[in-house]
Parts: sequence; structure tokens; C-alpha cells
Amino acid sequence: MPDFADRLIAPISTVELERRWLAVRAAMTERGIDVLVMQNSNEFSGGYVKWFTDMPAGNGTMTTVIMPKDDLMTVVAPGPFGVDVTPPANDPVRRGVKRFLASPNFMGASFTTALDNANVEKALEEFSGATIGLVAQGSMGYALADHLKRGKLGNATFVDATDLVDAIMVIKSDEEIAAIRATALLQDRAMRAAFEAIRPGIRDIEITAVAEYCMRVAGAEYGLLMGASSPIGQAVMIQPRHLQNRIIREGDQFVLLVETTGPGGFFCELGRTCVLGKATQSMKDEFAFAFEAQQFTAAMLKPGASCADVWNAYNDFMAQNGRPKENRLYCHGQGYHLVERPLVRFDETMPIAARMNIAVHPMYHSKDTYTWICDNFLIDENGAERLHTFPQEIVELG
Repeated sequence: MPDFADRLIAPISTVELERRWLAVRAAMTERGIDVLVMQNSNEFSGGYVKWFTDMPAGNGTMTTVIMPKDDLMTVVAPGPFGVDVTPPANDPVRRGVKRFLASPNFMGASFTTALDNANVEKALEEFSGATIGLVAQGSMGYALADHLKRGKLGNATFVDATDLVDAIMVIKSDEEIAAIRATALLQDRAMRAAFEAIRPGIRDIEITAVAEYCMRVAGAEYGLLMGASSPIGQAVMIQPRHLQNRIIREGDQFVLLVETTGPGGFFCELGRTCVLGKATQSMKDEFAFAFEAQQFTAAMLKPGASCADVWNAYNDFMAQNGRPKENRLYCHGQGYHLVERPLVRFDETMPIAARMNIAVHPMYHSKDTYTWICDNFLIDENGAERLHTFPQEIVELG
């Protein structure tokens, strides 16, 4: 039997997992919910499975976690036919799990979903007639929710339990904050390594690969490395891998986003621009304004602040200074989700609170560049502390 304890990369402590389970079960008792069901399929928006089990959902295949109010969890995931086992009490991988079921299901072969759904139904047999809380139905497969409501559990009461979990998940513990700080510092190193590697004649993807290598060897498991080069005068925003084939030339600018986890699985994001030469004065002026816009936002991120109020004040600030109003998402929480609540926008109901990890990235197209700045901030009782240490400037490499 392999020693999986030696294979795990930066596992969260069992004490931390127990803190989460205890808090959720107390909230379930208060709400009259007997069991939670959640399902995720990827690392970027798979934070619920990760938060409850310390195991990522990944590779585009569904992992389902069933969390009873008064018992250990059951996990249903991809694997061989017929797996229905009880993990050992000291299993370092399946902590807090009493039962593990599997079947070989693949999203590219929809008929295989039936076996996965049957396993989830089997795990929920004792909850016929109970109150079942569904967590993040937007990330749950339609086939599963439809099957549960039409099948043997049709007489159960289904409720949305997403807010219950979110309210606990977004407030970070000391252990979580330490991991988030480590992620931010690792991204600082990755950004420096990438900018040091830039030279004419190589492709954009070779630069993002340098940043990714820096993150991976330090224990980061996944994330986004987005970048793009362009001549000064062309405002090209960050691009995914599929669009990173351009060859970098002397005098180009390069925009890079390092939006990855660190060891432990928590996301932060760092974004900067560099120039293979000298930045124009207008580039510097616009960056100075983007920095001011970030500072303007960070100053409003205090416990109790309304996200809608921050959004409206920011857009007023942009308009008053002759810049475009925001119509995307420029400020949001991060944790095990790449984008986590609260979202700073007009329809968010969750207020800012202490111990949240918030990314702030004003961005817009200006005359000769893609103007932006991106850093993470930790909210405390007095306001927002910047976690990244990378210089807040356009980096001139010439």
C-alpha cells in the first residue's frame, strides 16, 4: 500500500478541517437541514469539494460530497466500476469520510452519468423524507439534481444551502491566512522570474511557462497563467494559452497575470506590465491612475461595507476622471475558488468582512496600452492590507 501521507502536497491540518465541519454542522442544525450535497468538476471553481475534504475536484469529472449533520461524509467520484469502500480511520487522504463510492464517469460520454447519479442516490438512501441542502446548484450537474428530485428521494425537501456554506467559507482562519500569504509571495517570485526571462525572439507562452514552472516546483497545483505581448500603441489584454503564440520583439510591452494557487490550494492573483525598453509617458500616467483607482477601492474595503456601494463609488470615480465605467468584475473574493464571494458589484448582498481575501484589479484600454494593476488584499478590522510585495509600477527592462 503506498504511503499517501508522503504524496500529499501541503495538506491542510485535520484541526482546520474539523473547525469547518463543526461550524457547518452548527449552521445546519440552526436551519433544520439534515444533509448537504455539493458537486464540483474542476479546480478553478471547485472550492466546495476542496473546502470540505481537502481534495480537489478536477479533470472535468464530477466529484460529489454528501455531508450529514450527524455523521461523517460520503464522497462519490470517478473510479473503477463497483467501488464502495470505507476508508480507514487514519486515512490521510479521505479525512472525515466514512464511505467512498466510484464509477468511471466522463462528461464527454453523457450516458456514464447514470451510474454516478445512482451512487449519489445510494449514499443518500437514509435521507428519504429529510431536508436536503444543495450547495451551489450552478456548479452541480443538472442530471444529478433532476435525478434526486424525481427518484427515490422525491419526497425529500430540497433547499438552497449555498449561503450557509459561503458565509463560513469566506472568513479565513489563521491557518488559511498563512497559506494565502504564502501564495501571494510565491506569485511575486513567479512574476520576477518571468520578467527576467523575457527577451526578443521567444513566444508569449514561453514566458507564462516560466511563471508556471516557478509556481509548480514550489507546490502550487493549478491556476491561470495569462499573458500577451504587443507593440507599444496596441492595447492588447492578457490572453489564455491558446492565444500565446506571438513572438516577442524589441520594444514590445508584455502583460502577465499570475492567478494560481499556492501550496495548500488558495488562490491569489498578481498582474503587471513590463516593457522591453522604455514606457511612454502616457503609459506611466495611465498606470498611475490605475494605481489610484486600486487605492481608492482598497480604502473602501472595510468590515461592514456594502459591495454595491463600493461598485457605485468606483464607477463614479472613474467617470469623474474621464475613464470608462466598469462593466466586468474588477474586485472579488478569493479562496479555494478562483472567484469567490463577495463580488464587488451592484447585485452582491454579502458585505465586506474581516478575514476576507480580496483581489482588486482595475483595468481598461487606453491609447497605447492595456492599463491595469492587480493585487490581493487581506481585510482586517481597520481596512485592507496589500499581500503582494511586487513593485506597483510598469517594469522597464531596457
